[in-house]
Amino acid sequence: MSDNYRSREERRRAMNDNKPEGKSQGKPKKKKKGGLFRKIVAAVLLIGIIGLIAGVGTFFAMISDAPKVDDSVLKNSFSSKVYANDGKTVVKEIGAQKRTYVQYDEIPQVVKNAFIATEDVRFYKHHGVDFYRIGGALMANFKNGFGAEGGSTITQQVVKNSFLSPKKTVKRKVQEMWLAYQLERKYSKQQILEMYLNKIYFASGEVYGIERAAEKFYGVKSVKDLTLDEAAMLAGLPKAPTTYNPVTNPENATKRRNTVLNLMAKNGFITQAEADKAKQVDVQAHLAKQTESTSKYDVFIDQVIEEVKKKTDADPFSAGLEIYTTLDTDAQDYVDDVMNNKVVNFPNDKFQAGLVVVDNETGGIQAIGGGRNRVSGGLNFATNMRRQPGSTIKPILDYGPAIENLKWSTGQPIKDEEYHYSNGTPIRNFGRNYKGWVSAREALGRSLNIPALKAFQATGADKAKEFATGLGLKLDEEDGEAYSESYSIGGFRTGVTPLQMAGAYSAFANEGVYNAPHTVTKVKFPDGTEIDLTPKSKRAMQDYTAFMMTDMMKSVVNESYGTARAVRTPGLEIAGKTGTSNFSADEKKRYNIPAAGEKDVWFNGFTPNYTISVWTGYETAKDGYILSANETGMAKNIFKHVITHISEGKPKGSFKQPDSVVERSVEKPTGKDLKRPSGSTPSSLITKEYFVRGTAPTKVSQTFVKKEKEEKKEEKKEDKKEDKKDSKDVKPKITASYSGGAISVNWSASNAASDTTFTVTMSSPSGSEQLASGAGAGGKTISSPAPGATYSFTVTTNTGESASSSVKVPDSSDQATEDDSTKPEDDGTTNDNQNEDNSNTDQNNGSDQGDDSSTQPDDNQNSNNGNNNGGNNSGNTDNNNNDGGNVNNGNSGNNNNNGGTTTPPADNGGSDSGSQTPSTPATPSTPSTPSTPATPATPQQEPTTEN
Repeated sequence: MSDNYRSREERRRAMNDNKPEGKSQGKPKKKKKGGLFRKIVAAVLLIGIIGLIAGVGTFFAMISDAPKVDDSVLKNSFSSKVYANDGKTVVKEIGAQKRTYVQYDEIPQVVKNAFIATEDVRFYKHHGVDFYRIGGALMANFKNGFGAEGGSTITQQVVKNSFLSPKKTVKRKVQEMWLAYQLERKYSKQQILEMYLNKIYFASGEVYGIERAAEKFYGVKSVKDLTLDEAAMLAGLPKAPTTYNPVTNPENATKRRNTVLNLMAKNGFITQAEADKAKQVDVQAHLAKQTESTSKYDVFIDQVIEEVKKKTDADPFSAGLEIYTTLDTDAQDYVDDVMNNKVVNFPNDKFQAGLVVVDNETGGIQAIGGGRNRVSGGLNFATNMRRQPGSTIKPILDYGPAIENLKWSTGQPIKDEEYHYSNGTPIRNFGRNYKGWVSAREALGRSLNIPALKAFQATGADKAKEFATGLGLKLDEEDGEAYSESYSIGGFRTGVTPLQMAGAYSAFANEGVYNAPHTVTKVKFPDGTEIDLTPKSKRAMQDYTAFMMTDMMKSVVNESYGTARAVRTPGLEIAGKTGTSNFSADEKKRYNIPAAGEKDVWFNGFTPNYTISVWTGYETAKDGYILSANETGMAKNIFKHVITHISEGKPKGSFKQPDSVVERSVEKPTGKDLKRPSGSTPSSLITKEYFVRGTAPTKVSQTFVKKEKEEKKEEKKEDKKEDKKDSKDVKPKITASYSGGAISVNWSASNAASDTTFTVTMSSPSGSEQLASGAGAGGKTISSPAPGATYSFTVTTNTGESASSSVKVPDSSDQATEDDSTKPEDDGTTNDNQNEDNSNTDQNNGSDQGDDSSTQPDDNQNSNNGNNNGGNNSGNTDNNNNDGGNVNNGNSGNNNNNGGTTTPPADNGGSDSGSQTPSTPATPSTPSTPSTPATPATPQQEPTTEN
């Protein structure tokens, strides 16, 4: 071959390329129409066949191990065992009693219609599975509210409750649909409806089956006696028996009953007029009085049943379950004793309490105090009753979010002052007074409302809501209103339960990790299937928030200003918060409640191991109000007893400081910024606070440094004044005497300082001259003075004080008879500053501490500034303070003698002449009786108010 081609295709292409252009190529072949479409259809059919084969195979594989439809299982119930937290002790077996079976023909049509309209409106049209209903359920829920209609048929519900575990898997759903179909083939619709109405659970206290429910709620002898509104109420219960219980939750029950009535009217079972008439009936109008008392652990087991139904859809009364719980029987027994008046003394029979004990690490509920004098199915004050929490909400909505988001310290300064909400409404503290600048710690400890609102505003409602939601409190969703500023101090429309508050507070103790409080850990089904019902842990806050909030709540218990000092327990580290709420103005007026009457009193507290939330109060306003000290302190009293008991014999633990937190010393708040103390800060104004690492203050306060400088400056001024004053008290003296043909001059001064200087001058017939000048006392001799001449001498100090003395030299004819010269003027001493009565000077420091009966001397003694109040003072006094003694016979000064008797000194009879004639001593006065000191006034104590 001339051309070496690898294939015929290549040769064909080459031949075509060699053909001349423009030459006819012949007519093109026509393409077959629809070729591509047929290929797509064929592919789809093939995939469908393969899918069908695979689906059928999978379906039969899933139903291969499905249980058989067993008549005995369908019509009989199997009791369930409830275990304590040790996993071995069976505390109760439920579901074996309290069943009254009723035949289909005995059930009135109104009851059948109510359940069919609510649970499965196409019950008589489908064959066990209603695919139309599965799709339509979404629309029904949207139009009539959640829960108006479910996706499962009544037949499926019978199958699920009788044969299958509640695991939500594809396999279980396929088996459910298969068995529902088998059940429809084997039983009539009437038989299936009869099974359903006799098996469903209605209320706590093991109330299941329509006949038993009619007797329990309405006291009728037969289900035949139920009215339309009653039938609608019972038809609405199985969806959520506790939530819609007309005895304990009338508001929710009314909404649910009306939903059922609307569905009945919509689907033609009744007219709209009949529905509207039935809605007018009060949901509690026909309820029978609940008199059946509860048995041991019923309060706890009611919560167990509620959880099992909610989390598994299984019926604990008929499914033959093994239920493992968190129940601590010792703790529950003690709580029951508390509720039964065996531990604390309740004020009266109507006074109520509810409490929940939670393990901090797991969230497991150890015990529940549902209330006092409870009846089976009655209101559970621990899990169902919702009340305003008062100030117990402050750690959750105010200070917790501020630490979490703004990294506030425990010492964050907040000014407690006259204040109002953003809308202008005033807000007040409980005591209606203001503390000025306080730390967040003190504000929480004193339960001040104004700082709490400021903390809420600083963080914002959105962050507060986020923080609360993380702790299991979905307040706005449940209340149907947006977060408002009144939430900051517990002003909710509906409120919270002790169960919710115990769960929220336990996260603070658990380093910020939240475990939803629960009673059930796992459930085991008859087929061996186990379901773990323990909630998953989640971080609700940073560890620094948990620790710092815990430490602030420790101050509520430990500090002198704390409102929960009564719960202090030796050996236990306790933190917590008190709370109270008030009646509305309308309630006070209607029930004649005094202004101080309180509606709710709470205490939520925790140790490192356990959290307890305690509520106390009355069920309704007409039952009473809290006023006495016993009533207001009951929540704290209950907490203290329970926490002490459950902590006995167990490691106490402690709250550990995380690495994210540092402790620093700071000055107590006096303004908006915290500062480190200076060396001048008084120890009483230094406190230790916790800070998120990296946020502690670095600036040193200058407040007391400035004050110290100012004080020192003032001190110097005072010293100068005192120095000047002291210098004025210098009293110079000078004497001149003639003897042996010479004049002797001597000078000195009392109170002279080391720097006191003297200048001495002399005047004589020959003129004036300076004799001496210098520091200290001294003397000088004038030789050979002129006979008959008078010499005058003056001494002057550097402070301006002076004294004078003169002497006359005898004539030569007098020398033989005159040996001595004259004494100084006025007793030998003349002081220009002593011309006043020195016994009562202007510097008298006397007080009204006693009568002064001493006789004061005339102006003849050498007394300088004497203060003599009742002392035994003889001689020349000079500026001394004596409190209560008989002193001074010498030269002392300014004597303040309080408490003795005074003897006046003798008159020395000084004379201005050159000779001295002794005078007759004055007769001493009779000593006075010592006066009794006045009793000091008792300090007036300022009243204190505890919030």
